[in-house]
Amino acid sequence: MLSLRDFLVRGLIAGVIAGFAAFVVSYAVGEPPIESAIAIEEAAGRHDHGEHAAAEEEEGTEVSRGLQSSAGLLTGMLVVGAALGGLTGIATGLAMGRFFSRTDVRVTALSVAGVAFVAVYFVPYLIYPPNPPAVGDGDTIGYRTGLYFLMLAISLAGVAAALAVSHTLRSKVEYWYAALAGLVTYLLVAVLALSFMPRYDEVPTEGFPPSLLWDFRLSSLLVQIVLWGVLGLVLAELSQRAIRAKSAPASQPQPVNA
Repeated sequence: MLSLRDFLVRGLIAGVIAGFAAFVVSYAVGEPPIESAIAIEEAAGRHDHGEHAAAEEEEGTEVSRGLQSSAGLLTGMLVVGAALGGLTGIATGLAMGRFFSRTDVRVTALSVAGVAFVAVYFVPYLIYPPNPPAVGDGDTIGYRTGLYFLMLAISLAGVAAALAVSHTLRSKVEYWYAALAGLVTYLLVAVLALSFMPRYDEVPTEGFPPSLLWDFRLSSLLVQIVLWGVLGLVLAELSQRAIRAKSAPASQPQPVNA
């Protein structure tokens, strides 16, 4: 059996690979909507933005948009991927035999990555999706950020409750029904939170194409699907290979001395 350190190392590797894959997708499908949104934002306040940009250039503090969308984006994705990969690797090691199958590490790794995607990104995304530049009131950014992290905390608490329910019932009912009970528990928490959490609508009604907002949010969702999907698949494969490598010497027949 692999140690937590083994899972951590493989999670970091898987996270870096997933971060690079997410960067490629983000650069290909995510940057065009951002560029269009920035152009709209600059057109709406051309004079002020021009003076501000000129002042920053004189002070030497402005980072070019090209650098932000290439090296900056790549660095950010790799760092985020490595961090999420390390956490997912540790979670996979802890979940083996406790909440998921002890015999198939690939199922466990994919299950952990899938649960993390749903709880960390998808459920908060349903009520507080990301916005491109030119969308959202700058005066309410603190309020909106607080709501997002509150929803994230509720979603993670729902996962903890679901795992506790499932783990408690495993000794009383079949594994399938225990898993279903855990799933129903999380869905109940998520639906209640989505129903009662405050909402806001700060999308401009004029000058901002609805299709651009849709493209940006869709591309953001696609990037996260690639990030967590590649992370889960690579971690599953690396962990399975490591288990095979550790079990191979023990399973090989020992030579018989004459």
